[in-house]
Amino acid sequence: MQEEILDRRNYDMTDKEIMKRLLAYARPYLKSFILTFVLMIATVGFALVEPYLIGVSIDTIDQPNMEMSRLLGILSIFILAIIIGNLFNYAQTIILQVTGQSIIYNIRKDIFTHLEFHDINYLQSRPAGSLVTRVTNDTNTLNEMYTSVIVSVFKNVLMVLGILGAMFLLDWVLTLYILGVVPFIIFFSFMFRRFSRKAYRKVRSNLSRVNAFLAEHLSGMKIIQIFNQEQQKFYEFDEKNTKLKKSYYKQILIFGIYRPTMYMLFMIATLIVLYFGGMRVVAGLLTIGTLIGFQNYITRFFQPIQQLAEQFNVLQSAFASSERIFGIMDEHPKILDPEEPIKLPDVQGEIEFKNVWFAYIEGEWILKDVSFHVNPKETIAFVGATGAGKTTILSLITRNYDIQKGQILVDGVDITKIRKQDLRSYIGQMLQDVFMFTGTIDSNIKLRDKSITDEEMVQACKYVNAHQFIDKLDDGYNTRVRERGNNFSSGQRQLISFARTIVHEPKIMILDEATSNIDTETEQLIQDSLKKMMNIGTMLIVAHRLSTIQHVDKIIVLSKGEIIEEGSHQELLKNKKHYYQLYKLQYQHKEA
Repeated sequence: MQEEILDRRNYDMTDKEIMKRLLAYARPYLKSFILTFVLMIATVGFALVEPYLIGVSIDTIDQPNMEMSRLLGILSIFILAIIIGNLFNYAQTIILQVTGQSIIYNIRKDIFTHLEFHDINYLQSRPAGSLVTRVTNDTNTLNEMYTSVIVSVFKNVLMVLGILGAMFLLDWVLTLYILGVVPFIIFFSFMFRRFSRKAYRKVRSNLSRVNAFLAEHLSGMKIIQIFNQEQQKFYEFDEKNTKLKKSYYKQILIFGIYRPTMYMLFMIATLIVLYFGGMRVVAGLLTIGTLIGFQNYITRFFQPIQQLAEQFNVLQSAFASSERIFGIMDEHPKILDPEEPIKLPDVQGEIEFKNVWFAYIEGEWILKDVSFHVNPKETIAFVGATGAGKTTILSLITRNYDIQKGQILVDGVDITKIRKQDLRSYIGQMLQDVFMFTGTIDSNIKLRDKSITDEEMVQACKYVNAHQFIDKLDDGYNTRVRERGNNFSSGQRQLISFARTIVHEPKIMILDEATSNIDTETEQLIQDSLKKMMNIGTMLIVAHRLSTIQHVDKIIVLSKGEIIEEGSHQELLKNKKHYYQLYKLQYQHKEA
């Protein structure tokens, strides 16, 4: 349903608007296209000469006093025209392919860059598979349009006009008979255009849904198998797959009706030529060679028309994909950089929330008038029940979302006045669900930052106790990381994430449930790492295990989006309020 809403939102562009934007990508390669057009005009010229030469050859053979030298001369010109025409066509194809790939590269780069800088809320509200389809399948659909359709449409139109001109020169009366078929060609082509556009939109929409379903369910296959949901998920996939198949069938049906219709019109035109042309030959108004040449022109007249239909088919597919691509690129991030950003010269790590109100959905407040202050290099922990707003506070500091009321300050500067990229460069995040990229341990720690040396990476790993297990691996830091790091344990991934954070030297560190679901031995290593990291900079921790935050400078207790307690571990225990009850429950559970 969500995908359908997104699709409808993107279907409000006219063909003119789409073509204008697509041609904008072709503008830097104008010289290549001009050269292609010149080669194409030459190719069309040589192609138009061939039927005429065939007719002249037949008339020469038919003459009583036929001269062999003249016939050989005509045949030589004919062969030369074919060779040169094919060479020009080859050069034109190579130039187009190279240019088309460059344009597609730029489009794919633009849409990926656009998604990279989009806000988190936007990315989380779209199925990952749907976005992948835009960057890969939809951009690839545009490739054929740039490499063949744009120029070929011009070539085929030129060919049709050239053939009409040649036929008028050969016999204008016979040409007028042929023109009686043209209104039918225009009518059926218009109807084809109307129906094929809708069919192509449906195909792209259903293909996107199938890809989104696959991306989600292949990632969650472990859960599907644990709960024996294979059959149910098969039914769901089969339903989406069937819709995609039916939309393809409809597209094929439309084209399957159009193409035979064009062939029928071609046969009618051929019969007209043979009937009326034969009568003119009998009457002595037309030679046999001219009639055969005319018939060749008729065949070539319908070839570009058929190709125009096929190219229009591709064009419709490209337009449907373009609507979806530009639909994404027209949705701009809501979290914007300031016009005149403030650059912090030396970040100390001071953080202050001033009367902050925040809601993901308007009116449903997650944080209500939250205020607190964190001194540089202090370690602060947030505790509270699920949904209290702990993780939200951490997300707001990095400007994943913007608040509705209040202020968030870093070193006394409102974070909305700092460039997002600069703000996030000061902050290192270590989350419960550690994400690792396919590659090596080395590339996951450095994130391909060439300014980080191997010595700095190893030093960071030793500092957070990650070097111990990495050094025991056969390939060490060059060990391959499979998708999402599933060849490492949760604790190992967590230690690698600590090293990744430390090596980038953040001034503020964020830990969100970083010690959850970790075995006791690894937890001891992580706790030791945390104690060391507390000396590096300001640290904000969200933890359910209260035993892990006993030594922090201050604990902030949240309930339903409000701060209800603040103080050190011992101070809060003495108060015997909410924190005391939480600690008591966990202690009793541990004893049990």
